[in-house]
Amino acid sequence: MKTTEKIIDMLKKQGELTAKTLASELGLTTMGVRQHMQALENAGDVVYKDKKAARGRPTRFWSLTPQTNSYFADGHEELTVQLIESVKTIFGDNGLEKLIEHREQASLKQYRQVLDKKSDLFSKLKALAEIRSEEGYMATVTQENNIYWLIEDHCPICAAASHCLNFCRSELNQFQLLLKQHAQVSREEHIIKGARRCAYKVIPNKR
Repeated sequence: MKTTEKIIDMLKKQGELTAKTLASELGLTTMGVRQHMQALENAGDVVYKDKKAARGRPTRFWSLTPQTNSYFADGHEELTVQLIESVKTIFGDNGLEKLIEHREQASLKQYRQVLDKKSDLFSKLKALAEIRSEEGYMATVTQENNIYWLIEDHCPICAAASHCLNFCRSELNQFQLLLKQHAQVSREEHIIKGARRCAYKVIPNKR
C-alpha cells in the first residue's frame, strides 16, 4: 500500500490527525508526511483545521474530504437507494415524505435536548456542530465579523440525499427551526450540487 493510501486509511479510521501523529505511526519524518499532505490537499483529498494549542503555534489537524468516499467500498449506499425505491413503490411519494418528516422530528427532539441548555447563539452552534460531527458530518463553526458559518465537510447520507433531495431540504429546515429565535439560516454551499462541503450561513437576528 502506498504511503498516501495509508494516510487516507488512517484518517478514515481515526478521524482528524496531525502530521506529527501520522509520522509517528507511519515511521516517517514530519517533513516527509507534510509533503504527502500537500500532495493530497492539492488533489482535493484532505483539508486541514488549525486549533489553538496551550502554548506556541496552533496545531494543524488533517481530515478527509467527501471526495475520498469513492476510495472505500460502501454496500450501504446501494441498500439505502433500494430502500428508498421500495418505500416509494409501496407507499408512494407521500409515504417517503412521511418517513423523512419522521426522521426530521426525531432529530429535532434530540438536538433540542442539547441546544436548549445553551444560552447564546454561538454556544448553540458549537453544540450542534458537535452532535453533527458525532453523526459523521465533520462539522465546525467559524465566524466572520457578525456572521457565523456551520461547515459540514462530509455527508454520511449522501447516497440518500442524491436520490431524494427532500433529505437535504429537511436538514436545512431543522437548522432553521432550531435557531429561528436567534438567527436566519441559509445553505450557501451544497455537496449534492458539486461543492466540496455544505456551508450554512447563520445571520443573528437584530435586537
